[in-house]
Amino acid sequence: MCVPDTGLRHLQKTSDKEQLLDARNPKVNTMEIINFSEVNSIINQYLAEMRDVEYQKNRLLFRNNIQRIGEYEAFEISKTLDYESKEIATPLGISKVNVPTDKIVLATIFRAGLPFHNGFLNIFDHAGNAFVSAYREYTDAEHHNVGIHVEYLATPSIDQKTLIIADPMLATGGSMELGYKAFLTKGTPKRIHVACVIATPEGIDHICKTFPEDKTTIWCAAIDPGMNEHKYIVPGFGDAGDLCYGDKL
Repeated sequence: MCVPDTGLRHLQKTSDKEQLLDARNPKVNTMEIINFSEVNSIINQYLAEMRDVEYQKNRLLFRNNIQRIGEYEAFEISKTLDYESKEIATPLGISKVNVPTDKIVLATIFRAGLPFHNGFLNIFDHAGNAFVSAYREYTDAEHHNVGIHVEYLATPSIDQKTLIIADPMLATGGSMELGYKAFLTKGTPKRIHVACVIATPEGIDHICKTFPEDKTTIWCAAIDPGMNEHKYIVPGFGDAGDLCYGDKL
């Protein structure tokens, strides 16, 4: 069972993998949820600017802030990976360095996910990359019921790899689920990280019901109270794709 509210656990000490694992409760079968807003950090400044209607007039700044949050979350996720010691030859000798051994695939959903994906790619520069096109389509005249359509998929094999699915908004969780199912046609991942900027309790609950609980972690910069009748996160920051790239027809 998943607990989709703002009383979620946050890992305050994440200096190495053991501290992350110690923060989990192995006796309780719950999906791990990391909510960065529970501890003050520079990520609060990025979020404040993204939410601000005046700052939103600058698309470059908006995209940069999404990218920076992606870099921040990627760095934290890197602490959960498996590592091995490797000897590196320097000009003056040999240095032993612990390096990650996980094979990573970074996945995102067009179009709002692109700057978020770039932030992760700046950190995991050796990762494979996967893309899926999913878009919202209202199924009623009042724009209250939302359908999600998937049209395009480009991905390497994800079999036994660490899959990071990065999408700025986790609202209903529908597009994340459909994207995940599309990626599953290319293998079964060893570990799954669902990364977003803003989530809702409903979206988190949907992920908990549709993703494997024992190998999935949700990472979010903030969790907002819910959605309006049009399925937009409130207070949120609006349509991430439009704010990044302009209005669409």
